[in-house]
Amino acid sequence: MANLITGKGPAAKKGDRLIVEYELGTYSTHRVVQSSRLYTIYTPITLYLGQNQVPGWDQGLLGVRAGGRREIIVPPTKGYGATSPAPGIAKNDTLVYIVDVYNIN
Repeated sequence: MANLITGKGPAAKKGDRLIVEYELGTYSTHRVVQSSRLYTIYTPITLYLGQNQVPGWDQGLLGVRAGGRREIIVPPTKGYGATSPAPGIAKNDTLVYIVDVYNIN
């Protein structure tokens, strides 16, 4: 994981509610295969850190600050493994998320 933009708000911790937008690319396709911007027409989504809602995000978003952008690379062992959950995500694929964090509370 790497901060692409360091936010200035509070740092995320387990149990926090985060308002985010994301894009997901995969090593197998070298393309964006999912985007919250496409699904929600530019409306951010809400997640709760520590509830395993998205593979790799509970660990990858710890400490991110509101207003930040973080890259999270999720190996197959911490992602979907031998399961292909959606088109564009191959079995044993490495996931690359770019997550923009708008709010933490």
